[in-house]
Amino acid sequence: MSLREEVALIASELSMVKEIFLQVVDILPSFDITDSKVLPYGLKAHTRSISWIVEQVITQQTKLHAKQLGLRAVEFDMPDTSLHDCILHTDNEKFFVNVKIHNADGRENKNDIAAVEKLYMQYSANPNYRLMYAAFGVRFQNLTISFVKDDVHVFSPQFLPIYVNPRNDKIQAFYHHEPVQRTRKTFLQQLRDNSKSIALG
Repeated sequence: MSLREEVALIASELSMVKEIFLQVVDILPSFDITDSKVLPYGLKAHTRSISWIVEQVITQQTKLHAKQLGLRAVEFDMPDTSLHDCILHTDNEKFFVNVKIHNADGRENKNDIAAVEKLYMQYSANPNYRLMYAAFGVRFQNLTISFVKDDVHVFSPQFLPIYVNPRNDKIQAFYHHEPVQRTRKTFLQQLRDNSKSIALG
């Protein structure tokens, strides 16, 4: 597949998945994380304290409303070691999605995206595997989580600027970034070249 064909395919899939998640945010723009009787003083507005719960809300709402979203099925019961949190099934395609959460009002930082070795092994072993990251900006006040519709970004690891954190051998990137268009072959080569992982040696 040529670079142009690969870019067109991935861009089309990213666009479809973004549209699905924008509809999810329309269906559930906000929710209370628990009852004020349980946490009468609220919860510290720390993304790590809520991220797993919010990811579950997104994937389960997507499954609950699958038909309305034009999906045949949604799987989200993945092992902890999986690169993706859910699989969205249409009649003809499968989309592998990893859900990320960030504070829409916070300072933007580089985030650990994925372990290089895991990404490399999955992309090498399965030529039809294309992972997508769906990053949701949220606002968190007391017990209420609100999604920011203008801050939903869906991106491909294949098009990330490649910077590998030498401390943990994970790709780091801003959720808002300029995509770098490259073929799968070039992507795998750059992962090899930038990784400190012994297994890729």
